[in-house]
Amino acid sequence: MLHTESDVVFVKALKVEAVIGVYDWERAITQPLLIDIVLETDISKAAASDDVNYALNYKAVCDDVSAWCQELKAKLLEHLAEHIAHKLLANYACHKVTLSVAKPTAIKSADAVGVQITRYAQTTENKSAEIEPAVSKSNDT
Repeated sequence: MLHTESDVVFVKALKVEAVIGVYDWERAITQPLLIDIVLETDISKAAASDDVNYALNYKAVCDDVSAWCQELKAKLLEHLAEHIAHKLLANYACHKVTLSVAKPTAIKSADAVGVQITRYAQTTENKSAEIEPAVSKSNDT
């Protein structure tokens, strides 16, 4: 079960075939990836209205994530996960993304290996804090 203080839309074990890996032989084939996605978002309008127009479209999320994996042809799972997280935050109405990307065939003695990351949407306040220099609040001069 997911533990969060927000509403979530999730996708569990999305299967994608993509080029991933650093070795020459990995660059010449596709490998299976399993991707778990948790999008923290406000679902109250969709819940209250029963109107799909207010819902986050998880079919579109799956289609986009699959396409991004296949287009990027990343070497590292870390890079792929970061890319997907930023694209989800930019393209969908969510304020937090938790994403795991696993390679189930990478290690014979393991069910899967992979990475998990959490990223947050930047608020206007966060963006301005990055641009503006820190100003001392002290009256001492």
